[in-house]
Amino acid sequence: MGTPPPQQPPRPAHAPAPPRTPPRQSLLISKRLLWVHGAAYPLENIVRVHTFDLTPRRGAAFARFLKRGGVTLLILLLLMWISDATSGGWGSSSDLADVAGFLMIVVVFALIYFIGDMLAVVFAGTHHVLAVETNGRSTALVTAPREQLNELVVSIAEAIDKPDAELHAHVASLAITNYGNYHFGNSVNMYGGSGNTGVSR
Repeated sequence: MGTPPPQQPPRPAHAPAPPRTPPRQSLLISKRLLWVHGAAYPLENIVRVHTFDLTPRRGAAFARFLKRGGVTLLILLLLMWISDATSGGWGSSSDLADVAGFLMIVVVFALIYFIGDMLAVVFAGTHHVLAVETNGRSTALVTAPREQLNELVVSIAEAIDKPDAELHAHVASLAITNYGNYHFGNSVNMYGGSGNTGVSR
C-alpha cells in the first residue's frame, strides 16, 4: 500500500478579515507602514520628515501675467487695427475683418483666463505642511495646525526606530491643483564652488 497523501490543516471557521484602508482624512502608523490618506509608505523607506510653510509664488505669477498679458494685448491691438482698416471694404477685406473679429474674441477670453490664473495664485493662502519624503521620488504632504504638525514630526521619527509603534492622527489634505505655483521649503542659492557656509533666503 502507498503512503496516504498529507492531510491539509483545517481551515479556521472564520478567516481573518483583510485590513481596512485607513480613513482618507488621517495619518496612521501600523505594522511598520505609514498610511497617509489611503497611501502606504514603509517606515524603512522614509528619509526625511519635516514641516514648512507652502507659500504661493505670487511674484512669479504676476511676472508671468505681465509677459503673457503684454503679448496678448499687443495681439489684441493688432487685430483691432486690422478690423478697423478692413471694415469699410468689400469682398476679401470684409472676410478679413470677420476673421479679425473672431480672433479678437478668442484673444479677449485668453486675456481673461490669464488674469484669473494670476489672481488664483496671488490670493492663495499659505499652508502649514508636513512632508514625508522617501528614498524614491515620493513625497506625502498633509496640513494641520502648526503645533500638531511639529508633534507628528517627533512621533513619526520615533516610530521609525520602534517595531511596535502605533499612531493615529487626523490631518487634512491639500486642495491644490498645481504645486508648481508654490515654494517648497527654503530656496538655497549657492555662490562659488567650495566653502559655502550660509543660506541666502
